[in-house]
Amino acid sequence: MDAQQQQRQQSSLPRPRHGAGGDGSGGGDFTPILTVLVAFIAIFALVVAPSVSTLNNSLSILHQVPEGHVGVYWRGGALLNTITDPGFHLKLPFITQFEPIQITLQTDLVRDIPCGTKGGVMINFEKIEVVNRLRKEHVYDTLLNYGVNYDNTWIYDKIHHEINQFCSAHSLQQVYIDMFDQIDEKMKDALQADCTRYAPGIEIISVRITKPSIPESIRRNFENMEQERTKVLIAVEKQRVAEKEAETQKKIAISEAERNAHVSKIQMEQKLMEKDSARKQEEIANSMYLAREKSLADASYYRTMKEAEANKLKLTPEFLELRFIEAIANNSKIFFGNKVPNMVLDQRLLGNFLQESVPQSVPPTES
Repeated sequence: MDAQQQQRQQSSLPRPRHGAGGDGSGGGDFTPILTVLVAFIAIFALVVAPSVSTLNNSLSILHQVPEGHVGVYWRGGALLNTITDPGFHLKLPFITQFEPIQITLQTDLVRDIPCGTKGGVMINFEKIEVVNRLRKEHVYDTLLNYGVNYDNTWIYDKIHHEINQFCSAHSLQQVYIDMFDQIDEKMKDALQADCTRYAPGIEIISVRITKPSIPESIRRNFENMEQERTKVLIAVEKQRVAEKEAETQKKIAISEAERNAHVSKIQMEQKLMEKDSARKQEEIANSMYLAREKSLADASYYRTMKEAEANKLKLTPEFLELRFIEAIANNSKIFFGNKVPNMVLDQRLLGNFLQESVPQSVPPTES
């Protein structure tokens, strides 16, 4: 309680009334006692109840642990090894203090981290987010060693240290452009390595770093460099596109030539197959014609031979005499004379004719 409040309290107190004699012996002055009492109450409030939340935690008997947290307790300033789960719990008022500790994922936001690069350029990381978690089985050891604000030591202060270490070992080009995509993983590995060694209950999930702010003149130079690099990339891409188009045209031409050659080969094979088929058909037709002609010749020969054999069998004297008589009978003219009866009726003349026309197969025997 400040001096003005004390003065207001003193002014509000009733003034003592003096006796009739005027020497003040008739009444007592309690102003010093009240002043000491008010001062004692103020000192007690400042020492014992420094904040409303702490006072509530000290005075309350029933308290609640929210989901995702565990309850941690102090008694007389000493950390108790009692860890409670979410829900309602009881404690001793004034003696035991309570604090909920989060054990789920939480994001610590670190702002305004200045650092100097290897070349002496000062840059500033405006925002770095560290996603971390405190394991439930390590809550007691972590709070015993580093207190409730353990993340100040192993996250806020540590990220400042690691960022300055990284910047001092690399140039502005590396920090701002070349290795910027690697800073997240490097910071995560560095934080986790120290936490694993000294505070194993803290688990670093990920680190998200925003682009640092650099001097305006340097930033314009980087923008100009990026524009020129973009132009070079565009030219390279155009050249690559032209090469790809030429290669595509070449592949198309080769494919077209191969297709034409393949078609020509197929057509040639088709023509050869047609010629071969025609040749085979002609050979078959020739074979059929030769066989047919041979069959006809054999049939004609056989018929002629059979007719010859038949004619040979027919050349008997009786058959020849019959033919001779039929021939004479078919004549339209008949000649009369001395020789006619003999020629017609004389059988000896016919016998002589047969003897002359038919060769003797057996020589005559002498009588």
